[in-house]
Formats: sequence, structure tokens, C-alpha cells
Amino acid sequence: MAGTLVTIFLGVAFGFSLNKAGLTKYNKIVNVFRFTDMAVLKFMMTALVVAMSGLYILRGFGLVEFPNIPATYIVGNLVGGLLFGVGMALTGF
Repeated sequence: MAGTLVTIFLGVAFGFSLNKAGLTKYNKIVNVFRFTDMAVLKFMMTALVVAMSGLYILRGFGLVEFPNIPATYIVGNLVGGLLFGVGMALTGF
């Protein structure tokens, strides 16, 4: 239960910081696809690096265990991400 509350809090905090930084505005999202404004990508990459570093630190202390991921999930994630991105670009969001 405590882990769920922490997860919800972190998700809300991340969304709030995205909104406060102005990265949820239409022009910011569209300009990422036009390669004219990389602010959203920089923010997301920073978040990924922080999350990755935190997970590896937790794994080093033995608090987190990484599951084995079969290759089929990686392909599914890549295809799903591509479809999601194309869908966003086509709808103009």
C-alpha cells in the first residue's frame, strides 16, 4: 500500500513539474516533432537518467531486483512506442 502511494505521489509530482515547465503546451509538443524545440526531450531524458540511476543504486543495495525480460517484449515495446508516436503526430497533438 505504501509503495502505491509513493508511486501515485511521484507520478503527480512529475506531471505537475511538466505542467509548470510549460511542456504540456501544444506548441512545445508539436515543435518536438518538427525538431525545432528539444525542451520536452531534454526534460524526459533527464527524468529517464535520474530514474535509471536511482534504480541501479537501489539494486546495488539489494532493495530492487530486475526481472529477466524476454526479447519479444522489447520488440513489442518498440512497435507500440512507434505506433503511439505516429498516432500523436497524425492527430496533431
